[in-house]
Amino acid sequence: MAKKDPMDMPVEERLKVLYQLQTTLSGIDEKRALRGELPLEVQDLEDEIEGLTTRVEKIQTDIKEYETAINQKKGEIETAKASVERYKTQLNDVKNNREYDTLSKEIEFQSLEIELCNKKIKEAQVRIEEKKEELAKNQEVIQDRQQALELKKSELDEIMDETRAEEDKLKAKVKELEAKIEPRLLTSFKRIRKNARNGLGIVYVQRDACGGCFNKIPPQRQLDIKMHKKIIVCEYCGRIMIDPELAGVKITPTGVEEKKTRKRAIRKSTKKAAEESQAPEAEA
Repeated sequence: MAKKDPMDMPVEERLKVLYQLQTTLSGIDEKRALRGELPLEVQDLEDEIEGLTTRVEKIQTDIKEYETAINQKKGEIETAKASVERYKTQLNDVKNNREYDTLSKEIEFQSLEIELCNKKIKEAQVRIEEKKEELAKNQEVIQDRQQALELKKSELDEIMDETRAEEDKLKAKVKELEAKIEPRLLTSFKRIRKNARNGLGIVYVQRDACGGCFNKIPPQRQLDIKMHKKIIVCEYCGRIMIDPELAGVKITPTGVEEKKTRKRAIRKSTKKAAEESQAPEAEA
């Protein structure tokens, strides 16, 4: 049997399928709502852990750089000490004051280099201690966030396991229904649904008003909706409108509700009046 072209489908059938699609998508939304904020909380924790891990790696790199600098300065100190010893030995063999002054200045310079290197080493050691403290704090935070993440993931997986089967069925139904709708109408519906706060792209008329934004619909427009001759959207919120009867929704007429309420009120007042009239007779 040849597959029916969505373009050849009457407006009435298009609206029915579209409303079925909306109902199915709302069912999926409900399943996802059960997860609450858990997916976002899991994502936030994963992002935070990733940021902390990057920070820890940076701190570890800084510590290695300081340790390399310390080793380099220690090497420079040994070189300077060797130079001082050599220059001191050469002082014993000087022939004039000029050579003596030159060697004395070299010894003084190398001694200053040793002092400077020692100062740099102490500064680097202080920075290493600070970095190690910062590293320990960040690692502790990572461990704490990892535990929280495992707990949140466990909760999320539990909810997912409970709803996965039903959600998969609903998703399969969505694909089946979408295949029956013409692409342009489907695209418009998805756009409307995306922009709608409650995720409703098609709504039925309730109490002479739009079921999405609750603005009053003019009588002529309501008549057009009941005729099912064309796709009609709400002039206020842009949602597609469908007749409740076509959507399979039973609506109690407003007048009937008021009449029932009025009858109950009259019945109650009559009963109360009868009781009050009988009360004096009983006392007499």
